[in-house]
Amino acid sequence: MDELNSLFHGFGIAMTLPNLAYMAVGITLGVLIGVLPGLGGANGVAILLPLTFSMNPTSAIIMLSCIYWGALFGGAITSILFNIPGEPWSVATTFDGHPMAQQGKAAQALTAAFTSSFVGAMFAVALITFLAPVVASFALKFGPAEFFAVQLLTFCSFVGMSKEPPAKTLAAMMFGFALAAVGLDSVTGQLRLTFDQPALLKGFDFLIAVIGLFGIGEILLTMEEGLAFKGKSARINFKVVWQTWGELIKHWKLFLRSVLVGCWMGITPGGATPASFMSYGMARRMAKNPDEFGKGRIEGVVAPETAAHAAGTSALLPMLTLGIPGSPTAAVLLGGLLIWGLQPGPMLFIEQKDFVWGLIASMYIGNIVGLIVVLTTVPWWAAILRIPFSIIAPVIIVICAIGAYTVHNSMFDVWLMLVFGVLGYLFKKLKYPLAPLVLALVLGDMAESSFRQAMLLSQGSLSIFWANPLVGSIAGLAVLMLVWPLFGMLKAAMARREGGVVA
Repeated sequence: MDELNSLFHGFGIAMTLPNLAYMAVGITLGVLIGVLPGLGGANGVAILLPLTFSMNPTSAIIMLSCIYWGALFGGAITSILFNIPGEPWSVATTFDGHPMAQQGKAAQALTAAFTSSFVGAMFAVALITFLAPVVASFALKFGPAEFFAVQLLTFCSFVGMSKEPPAKTLAAMMFGFALAAVGLDSVTGQLRLTFDQPALLKGFDFLIAVIGLFGIGEILLTMEEGLAFKGKSARINFKVVWQTWGELIKHWKLFLRSVLVGCWMGITPGGATPASFMSYGMARRMAKNPDEFGKGRIEGVVAPETAAHAAGTSALLPMLTLGIPGSPTAAVLLGGLLIWGLQPGPMLFIEQKDFVWGLIASMYIGNIVGLIVVLTTVPWWAAILRIPFSIIAPVIIVICAIGAYTVHNSMFDVWLMLVFGVLGYLFKKLKYPLAPLVLALVLGDMAESSFRQAMLLSQGSLSIFWANPLVGSIAGLAVLMLVWPLFGMLKAAMARREGGVVA
């Protein structure tokens, strides 16, 4: 009942006229970002974050989170109509969504995608509503050792659960830690890795790095690929919506399974992309006619979209309760909270109740608004893709430059953004993941502070990390996640050896 009372209070905050306006603007910008290849939820939030500096934190986070919901919705439009994933997690949607469009079922495919996204997000928001206060109250018992163990678990989970090679994930993470170490040591006051550059005394600004890595890096890669937009048109009417909804009710088990996969992958640092592929694979394996997948099955649209939205939304749970982002976009939002002077974690639910519950309430309203917007405006978004990308790309780069400049009103930040943009481009070309780098850049200082505080409390003894069952279990799980890829390698080696013996 306490959670419900707090939620109703949050609705009172979220449903003020200014916040509803910010919500509508955020959804619209988010759908646009999702439609345009080369951008994405994390990119859009990073690029537009400077615009929120003059807003109060509650309105700012509502607008930014709605940009994320809109991007999740918008990614399906290009996947289905143009066979171009607007988002990484929309790749699985192309497998059956575009064949449906080619068969003249574009409206049904889009309705199924939008509805599935809505259902996945709503289940995840309900999970946040009732589970976040419990996790936060439990986390109030944490000390420096427990917080470092949780942060270590997050880092190790990225290594153990990432689809990328563990060596590349570790390399990207170590580079992020190196970037986080630049600047003035807050404990000793010594300069670290500044190379006599006064501009680096405060270290690398998180926002500059993210705009470059995601925004400029994606644009450079997309320009190289030379996208040409050719696809199907679609118009959704109420008759199609009702017919599709009637068919979707028959797949309630698929919805439930996809929601569970998505929420799990969101709370752990798996992310929306692996969740969409995992859910699609499970749907195909459990179908009566798996060979029909890839030829225009509606289940092939429902599964990835439900899981992606559930994962993208539930990633905010560890971010709000523990200060641990479950996705790159959550990491960007975490950076925004720190910029506004808010410390994510269990105390946020005590010290900033209006902020937390206003945000959670806005998730419900934002997803309803998002569903209505995309169902009624599909032809407009599809028409945007007729604009040559040679025009769109420079506009996005200028927006990134303006966003970087407004952080400190410094041209140095613009040049730094371009350097990070080239770095992001190289990472993508070499297939190194950016998410671990961003995570280390955001959490590096916090993890270092927690570790050093724990060492001071224990007088330099590492035994503090297994001094009680709570911290010992978290640290043990972190070590298990770190070595988890070794079990996979060992299993593959044994399989090859047995195959050689049989041969």
